[in-house]
Amino acid sequence: MKKTLSLVAMLAAGTSQAAGFQIDTHSARATGMGGTATAALDDSSAVYYNAANILGVKKLDITLGDTGILPSITFQRVGGEQEGQKTTLSPPPHFFVAYKPFQKLAVGVGVYTPFGARSRWEDGFSGRFRGNESSLATYYINPTIAYELHERFRFGVGLDIARATIELTRGLDFVNSEGSIHLGGADWGSGFNVGVQATVLENLKFGLHYRSAIQINFDGKADFQNIPAEFQSRLKDQSARADVVLPSTVTAGLSYSPMDRLLLAFDASWVDWSTFSELAIRFDDSSIDNPLPKRWHAKWKYALGAEYGVTPALNVRAGFVYDPSPSPNNTLTPDLPDANRIKATLGLGYAFNPFRADLGYQFVALVDKDSTAPGIPGTYSGSAHVFGLTLGFSPQ
Repeated sequence: MKKTLSLVAMLAAGTSQAAGFQIDTHSARATGMGGTATAALDDSSAVYYNAANILGVKKLDITLGDTGILPSITFQRVGGEQEGQKTTLSPPPHFFVAYKPFQKLAVGVGVYTPFGARSRWEDGFSGRFRGNESSLATYYINPTIAYELHERFRFGVGLDIARATIELTRGLDFVNSEGSIHLGGADWGSGFNVGVQATVLENLKFGLHYRSAIQINFDGKADFQNIPAEFQSRLKDQSARADVVLPSTVTAGLSYSPMDRLLLAFDASWVDWSTFSELAIRFDDSSIDNPLPKRWHAKWKYALGAEYGVTPALNVRAGFVYDPSPSPNNTLTPDLPDANRIKATLGLGYAFNPFRADLGYQFVALVDKDSTAPGIPGTYSGSAHVFGLTLGFSPQ
């Protein structure tokens, strides 16, 4: 079976806060620590970060929050002026519940958006014939169960049920006039995740989490507008088909507490973007298919984080992340702008039992990335501000 991200890749448009179109900010506490949550996070948001860690809840834990992603991406064509995107705020929410009916068993469920982005290039953008406006959202429903096999070893597993919604508008160049094509639709897919946590020493923990790829066989509609009469027999409204592969991930993490109230953490995450070999939409009329090579590479992401308890109720956090782009320079085009990301994070948490509130901030710098793609070479760069708020409830 051909592996392609097709419409999902086209719709990503590079405005996610993580490389490719991944979103990994599903807990303001984790966001403040650079996402280093695989080994130590012990609340219900562990449903996403490491299924084994929901055993860290005392009895019941509920978290609810939202993340505001405010990106700014620019493109400077060789010999041309710098162009940018319209300001667009993306607010992926998150919701988690974990319940521990027995000392060695916990169950939970999460609803969140691990992949997604929104993008709107400015009017008259020179690359509008590759991509103009786009949006992608993947909503995961993730039931989870975890069991303590040994006092030093925990195991968790979950089911990923994904709903993907996608929409795209791009221009069509007819030399003497311009038309447009609008594509949209939705579909379901499923996968799984597995996690373990081990207490290596009293103050040192190790976590490992795997989340499978999910394939979505997408069927949607293509709407053509302002098509000249001589092209209307071919460029007419019709069905569009594609295979969607959301990448698998493997994350390993360590957490270390060298002194009371101080936690240090490190995560390394491998994302298998290599499933994205081309960007392709298959129309009813196969003569207008135009698959484009992408040849993305699997990449490692690295993060460091720290949390310090100023008082029993107040925690401060900080982190640093290096997140490289999976796109080769020679296939980097405006439909999927991307760049290596360097992130600095800060966070604050306050508990007032049985409630708590966490704030997380992330500054994302998109390092200049040169494209040598045929027809539209140039440089992509930009930045993003990410604001997270998570409210928690955990009765004693």
